[in-house]
Amino acid sequence: MSAPDDLDDLSSSQLRELVVKLFVKLAEQDRAISDLRLEIARLKGLKGPPDIKPSGMDKGTEPAKRDQQQRRPGRGKIRPRVSVEDRILSVAVPAGSRFKGYVSFLVQDLVLSVRATRYRRERWVTPDGQTIIASLPTGTDGHFGPEVRRFILMLYHQGQTTLSRLVTLLHGFGLSISEREVQRCLTDQQDHFLDEARDVLRAGLQGSRWVSTDDTGARHQAKNGFCTQIGNENFTWFGTRSSKSRLNFLDLLRAGHTDYVLNAAAYDYMRERGLSALLIARLAAQPETIFLDEATWSAQLERLGFTALTIAPNPMTIATEGAIWGSIYAHEFLRDTVVLSDDASQFNIGLHALCWVHAERLVHKLDTFTDQHRAAQQRVRGLIWRLYADLKAYRLAPTAKRCRALRLRFDRIFRQRTGFVTLDRLLTRLSANKDELLRVLQRPEIPLHTNGSENDIRCQVTRRKISAGTRSDLGRACRDAFLGLAKTCAKLGVAFWDYLGSRLGVPGQPVIPPLPTLIRRRQKPA
Repeated sequence: MSAPDDLDDLSSSQLRELVVKLFVKLAEQDRAISDLRLEIARLKGLKGPPDIKPSGMDKGTEPAKRDQQQRRPGRGKIRPRVSVEDRILSVAVPAGSRFKGYVSFLVQDLVLSVRATRYRRERWVTPDGQTIIASLPTGTDGHFGPEVRRFILMLYHQGQTTLSRLVTLLHGFGLSISEREVQRCLTDQQDHFLDEARDVLRAGLQGSRWVSTDDTGARHQAKNGFCTQIGNENFTWFGTRSSKSRLNFLDLLRAGHTDYVLNAAAYDYMRERGLSALLIARLAAQPETIFLDEATWSAQLERLGFTALTIAPNPMTIATEGAIWGSIYAHEFLRDTVVLSDDASQFNIGLHALCWVHAERLVHKLDTFTDQHRAAQQRVRGLIWRLYADLKAYRLAPTAKRCRALRLRFDRIFRQRTGFVTLDRLLTRLSANKDELLRVLQRPEIPLHTNGSENDIRCQVTRRKISAGTRSDLGRACRDAFLGLAKTCAKLGVAFWDYLGSRLGVPGQPVIPPLPTLIRRRQKPA
């Protein structure tokens, strides 16, 4: 911006206009400096708190609460999850007193103790020279019983404690265990938990009407990465990788499968992403349609000349994404499932919907410098809040008439011109996302926001703050699996303590069905 020749010659209105332009320029520079500082922190391996202003739109559009003068209901009777032992307490009374029953007083307590058992296993030698040794009790795996392993897993993952503090606590109970042995309890021989976490994702992707997703930063092997959350009201799953690209997200959605499939869904994906018809025809002309792993798929692309192409968009990337999408479709994942996310481009796949809270937040955090700007911002926010409230009401009672009216209101709000240039540009951008923001009109069962994903992923953020990062691939997989299983248990109404006891074979523990089975039962139409 060049300075005027003489400021004294400018009128008061021109001076105000100049000041506004300077404020806008200063705000842009502040944002650029902030972005550069964040980039420097990222390159140094640091991570600062996000600067996000809360919108308050979701809570602000809730129906009015009942009169505060009304009496709040009590918490109800205490119902312990264990059997209650009755003990009668007697009292000395004068002669002639009449017995009037009992007054109950419930006391709950917790017993923590260490029990060490030396099993003297009989050893016999048969006449033919074979040695037979008596078997250990069911559930005994190693030198620590299932109750110890359950306590360690529960406190570390759901209790979010550190390894050193957990060891100190166990020592305080009188248990002789080292930090390395606790680490083995957390990671060794956990394949059945890892498999169940993978099957939870498969069950969720196969029958869900919608899933929401989000990601956050994660550290692994002293490098910055990203943890992606996928879930809904029935399940939660986490996956940590070094990338947050769309290719990575599609790979996570395969839920452990490694194949690449060329089918109608794959070719449709490639066309939507701009891959040329000639290259699609070259792929379709080949007899092979299923490739078992990345090596065979890469060899096919090289054989067809994809690797030598330098055009945009990258044919290798688009073709690979399409083949993975074909694999997702072939395994019956995301069939008629809405993917709900914020405006991050990597999540824009399939039947996509956008979060209204994130959209309104963009209007909320705009920098304003004049009364005109602030008035325009508040007016547009008010219109968006009222539209959001009516969308919430529509979800409860959808009709074709209300659907048409809401679409017209959306156009009036986001195609208007306020005179605030930055706000007008934002409204134009949001108007281009009309179909994704109004997906709820076609599918009233989906939420209007990704608050569920943001709530789920907080446990990963807490774990990152407590333990920084993971060192081994197995440790990373176990952290993601157990945090996801704990969240899934909470959504299914299963106590994580009972779940661990059932899987570890704790004696007397009730059997908990496989979590994928419980998810499928919930997803069955009424």
